[in-house]
Amino acid sequence: MIKPDILKQQLLLQDIDKAGINKLAGIVEQMSIKKGEYLFEEKDDTKGLWLILSGKIEISRVTADGWRQTLVVLPAGHFFGELSILENRKHVATAVALEDTDLLLFPKEEFEKLMEEDCALALNIVKRIAIVMSKNLRRMNDKFLSALISY
Repeated sequence: MIKPDILKQQLLLQDIDKAGINKLAGIVEQMSIKKGEYLFEEKDDTKGLWLILSGKIEISRVTADGWRQTLVVLPAGHFFGELSILENRKHVATAVALEDTDLLLFPKEEFEKLMEEDCALALNIVKRIAIVMSKNLRRMNDKFLSALISY
């Protein structure tokens, strides 16, 4: 079982109450990958929602002309895989460790079970996902507009 205080340090779980954190501590699985190892690739089935304890993960896609394009580099505290789990689809990007990385996996099956058995906790997690995604979208829009203005 993962220590609850480790979960509270995660961006996704900061607003979850003690009972919810304790419940999640019994669900998530910890794992480690070495620098350069792939966690998943485009078109792989999703295993779940990933939380970064330490290290860095690069999310990238291969362009139509075969080049790998970095979408984002995520440090400790961040999460990824949320779109695949929410949309119930295969991954559309690749995740690779840029350094030795410790992760937590919230398995897809456990997430789906939580949505059926504890709607309030699942809603808090989905709400936090939406908040972080909207902040990321606003930041990307600002960068795009800045690039257009300076062009």
